[in-house]
Amino acid sequence: MAVSDILSTLAERAKAAEDHVSQAATQSREQLQAEVDRAREDAQAQAARLQESARDAEVKISQWWAEMQENWRNHTAQVSSDIEARKREHNAARAARRASQAEADAVAAVAFASAAIQEAEYAVLDARLARMEADDKATG
Repeated sequence: MAVSDILSTLAERAKAAEDHVSQAATQSREQLQAEVDRAREDAQAQAARLQESARDAEVKISQWWAEMQENWRNHTAQVSSDIEARKREHNAARAARRASQAEADAVAAVAFASAAIQEAEYAVLDARLARMEADDKATG
């Protein structure tokens, strides 16, 4: 898959996420729980695909990127664990604190995704420049 195709897919996924979050305001608790479960399963599946692709390309990617992927896998596992712990919380004050923390985590996740997109843009452009330079040196 070409990088431009991956970026298009990313834009479509971001729009779908925005739509799901907007729809959440009008959903019942049961509908929202189903959306949360679906989103968790999708995130876990994506993390697994990322891990698999990293294994397939391990010799080609930098150590920094490999560490970033490992950190992301650890982060998603921790978020899932925190969500499950929050579900078991019954004390109202603690539940309110956990809800505030979950909202802060959501904001941080979106900010991280935005930064990752910017980093991806830089990496793609830099890779294309590196390829141009390599081609120029090979031909002349």
